[in-house]
Amino acid sequence: VQLQASGGGLVQAGGSLGLSCTASGSTFNINAIGWYRQAPGQERELVASISSDGITKYADSVKGRFAISRDTAENTVYLQMNSLKPEDTAVYYCAAGQTIATTKRAAYWGQGTLVTVSS
Repeated sequence: VQLQASGGGLVQAGGSLGLSCTASGSTFNINAIGWYRQAPGQERELVASISSDGITKYADSVKGRFAISRDTAENTVYLQMNSLKPEDTAVYYCAAGQTIATTKRAAYWGQGTLVTVSS
């Protein structure tokens, strides 16, 4: 499975950005897909995930601001990020697998995409 992420960039606090990630290859191995992020000097943390049956999970820090969605036919997952804060600044990684509850259990990773939120 290959994951190709796009989106990200620079935005002012309070603004919005969208990320997308398209899976290719043996996508039948994927049950969960979503996004992790890693800020400088910090551990990678799970931001949002969505399962094959549409169950979504969010980190407490992004609930109400971020929305994850999935286009199963296109094997693409989207992350809409609203009301961005400087603390959302990080490299965002698309992850997929049977589960992505932890970094060790996520089988597939995309390249990171940088999100920078200026104050």
